[in-house]
Amino acid sequence: MFKKILFCTDFSEDSHHAFTYALHLAKAHRSKLLILHVLHEPLHSERLAVYLSKEKLEELRSSQKEDAHKEIKINYLQKMKGFDNYRVLLEEGEPFLKILQMVKKESIHLIVMGTHGRTGLDHVLFGSTTERVVRKSPCPVMTVRLPGKKFKMP
Repeated sequence: MFKKILFCTDFSEDSHHAFTYALHLAKAHRSKLLILHVLHEPLHSERLAVYLSKEKLEELRSSQKEDAHKEIKINYLQKMKGFDNYRVLLEEGEPFLKILQMVKKESIHLIVMGTHGRTGLDHVLFGSTTERVVRKSPCPVMTVRLPGKKFKMP
């Protein structure tokens, strides 16, 4: 049913928990699992470019990518235990836009992602990548929350 599953991570505890679901679904459906992390785009900010040389900006970008690859290896790849139908993707930009672009580009059948469950002022100030993806996605989105987190009425 799900030939391609896109797992999106921000390396939070919520994402780590959601990975368990993504991996089990990929195994159960014999799906390809795409692991996506989106690096935010402050590196392209004109303000930052004023303070750092082009070389330093590139060095910072390279360091961020290297760190992301390490996180993916530690938190996800080492937990796959023989599952090899996957691909790791690193993108730069606005996370919800890159996720939706990847859905179209890769013909994704299901998105799996963790949710922080922010409410109230926190939600207003920081927004929600997950909520934006759910609202705009052309395919089903499974959102996974850490067990034990309780909803508090705003």
